[in-house]
Amino acid sequence: MQLRRVVVASMIGATIEWYDFFLYGVVAGIVFNKLFFPASDPIVSTLLAYATFAVGFLARPLGGVIFGHFGDRLGRKNMLVMTLLIMGIATFLIGLLPSYAEIGVTAPILMLVLRILQGIGLGGEWGGAVLMTYEYAKPDRRGLFASLPQIGLSIGLCLASGVVALFSYILSDAQFLAWGWRVAFLLSVILVGIGIYIRLRIFETPEFAALKAKQGEARMPFLDMIKEYPGNILAGMGARYIDGVFFNIFAVFMIGYLVNTLHLARTDALLGVMLAALVMCVFIPIFGHLSDRHGRGKVYALGALITGLSAFPAFWLILNSAGDVTWIWLAIIVPFGVFYAACYGPEAALFSDLFETRVRYTGVSFVYQFSGIFASGLTPIIATALLPLNQGKPWLICAYILFSALVSAGSAWWIEQRAKGGSLITAETVETRA
Repeated sequence: MQLRRVVVASMIGATIEWYDFFLYGVVAGIVFNKLFFPASDPIVSTLLAYATFAVGFLARPLGGVIFGHFGDRLGRKNMLVMTLLIMGIATFLIGLLPSYAEIGVTAPILMLVLRILQGIGLGGEWGGAVLMTYEYAKPDRRGLFASLPQIGLSIGLCLASGVVALFSYILSDAQFLAWGWRVAFLLSVILVGIGIYIRLRIFETPEFAALKAKQGEARMPFLDMIKEYPGNILAGMGARYIDGVFFNIFAVFMIGYLVNTLHLARTDALLGVMLAALVMCVFIPIFGHLSDRHGRGKVYALGALITGLSAFPAFWLILNSAGDVTWIWLAIIVPFGVFYAACYGPEAALFSDLFETRVRYTGVSFVYQFSGIFASGLTPIIATALLPLNQGKPWLICAYILFSALVSAGSAWWIEQRAKGGSLITAETVETRA
């Protein structure tokens, strides 16, 4: 019963956090570039909007270190309540923020501050959410249960793109730009209230409770992590590369690319991403389960290669679709909804396996959030900059995706081989030595 409650609490909390965080990404290239970052060149304004999007990723490692420290010292549960509050308040205030036309340069500055707060909140959220289920589950089912909070990403993305698509459909462009997009941000306050209520009703994980009972907490989790696990940290960040790049190409950059470059209707572009997110909900736990049976590093490495290669036929199909939305949706749903899940499903357990309990919150948060700076936050900027270099064709973007896939596959394979050889430092090996 408690495990079920923990799973629900982690999934709902993760859904809210990802809804809040990626709501900005969904509207960055179609709204914020006009209202908060006006410029004579639309490419420049879009780059500025995506730059503020990237700032959220820069702030996430800070949140990961702060909440990871206290999560490893005081416990996972309390930190998750705090991160949800920070994220929810920042998102709500974005919905109330006056535009550049109303308050001038103060508008983008305030947007930057709120985006930083969003990043800090999410930086501490992800690690705690996946650890709650990972540390509650039996060792041979941790891949499956740690993947369940990952579904929060796809549900949050689905909600974010779905809400924006709904308002894009029922409102005129003028109404959507004037106030429609704001409602999507303001609605998050309802979700946050529900999430906090549920999270207050769960208990601390047995694994951390046992550690605390014998006073085994690390005094300085971050320093201990850096000192004891340098190879694991680098391998984890390398494995994370394809996750950040692929997600932000298909969930963030793709919307602006379809609308601004290929002139697809905004609603159709958003619906394609939303449908992919729905499909992803099904495949994330499937690949999490497969990682328990066949090895996390192996499933992740193969998934990374297939995901990276899929970008080429996906963009080819989009370019040759003649505007047929069915083919465009197919080009998004299969690689993003299915192949990408082969990486994102096993990822939480793959990273959690790298660290023992006393530094695990700090470790998984740092690996995921610090690598997100280059793997995630910079990706829409890099893609926007690469597009005009090839006369508007996306092949340089596809090459960048493939490069990230090769790095990730190699890193995951290294983790797998170290685990097989017994030289990977995990909680289990530490306990065996003790």
